[in-house]
Amino acid sequence: RSRAAPVAGTPSREAGLRRSGAGLRSTRKGDHPRRGLVTPARPRNRRVCVPFRSPTLQSHHTFVERLKRRTSTPKRSNMAAVARAARPVARAAAGRYGAALASRSLYAKSEANRESVLDRFARDRVCAVLRTATAEACPKAMTAAIEGGFKIAEFTLTTPGCLDTLADFRAKYDGDVMVGCGTIMNTTDAEAACDAGAEFIITPVLVPEVVEWCVQRDIVIIPGCQTPTEAYNAYKLGAPLQKIFPGVAGAHAWVKAVSAALPMLRLNPTSGVDLDNAGDFLMNGAASVGLVAPLFDPAAVQAGDWDQIRANAAKVIGNAAKAGPLKR
Repeated sequence: RSRAAPVAGTPSREAGLRRSGAGLRSTRKGDHPRRGLVTPARPRNRRVCVPFRSPTLQSHHTFVERLKRRTSTPKRSNMAAVARAARPVARAAAGRYGAALASRSLYAKSEANRESVLDRFARDRVCAVLRTATAEACPKAMTAAIEGGFKIAEFTLTTPGCLDTLADFRAKYDGDVMVGCGTIMNTTDAEAACDAGAEFIITPVLVPEVVEWCVQRDIVIIPGCQTPTEAYNAYKLGAPLQKIFPGVAGAHAWVKAVSAALPMLRLNPTSGVDLDNAGDFLMNGAASVGLVAPLFDPAAVQAGDWDQIRANAAKVIGNAAKAGPLKR
């Protein structure tokens, strides 16, 4: 009997195929060599089996693969259509990005400006926080506090006409009294405050987007915090000072304990600070303090007793002076 000629291949592979009989073509009569019918070889017949590789089928598979690659590739006209459809989206994205850059450059401060604001807090350490029911009382009450010795003033957005008064005081006392804006709840409020001339921003609670907005622009931000965890989270976001609001149990003892355990924090208590204990807070770990109702006595404001507010301010400044400036 004639044996079929083996195709090119390694001897070990062919020997393995002969033993297994898998994927082999038999030379038995009746098998069609062109159709590639495959039957396992029978060892008892001792027929020689070789791997079946049809050049014709290989060419066919190659043609099919090439055809698939050609049909799966987008046509040039379709690619152009996709590009045309993407242009408006790209332009819109570029517009938003450009607007963000413009906003950042419009409100951005220098690092030197930021450091000067923090130096002012470290030196004076007391801030007058004003909230009045009428726009008429606001400038008169703050003027009395400044005449009593305050050099840092905060106007809250809950006061009618707050931004107008802030802008007037910035123009009048620029370089002598540092003015800021409080009760900022979003970045729109922060932009409005900066437009009015605010040199620092204060929020009653921790608002991460406002903190990040200010940090990106080197604007001093003092977010409100109630717990050590909130104060530390504000610090991680980039807030150089952390406002403690509302008042906490233990008063200055709480501040002393937290500042000792977390020395990286710069705490700024407001609620709970009065005319007599402001110095105690400063000497027990507080970086600065803010005074609201104890300084701006609601009854005195309503009665227009500006001399009383002036006297309150002088008393607080005297107590704070005992603690001295903060070493940054």
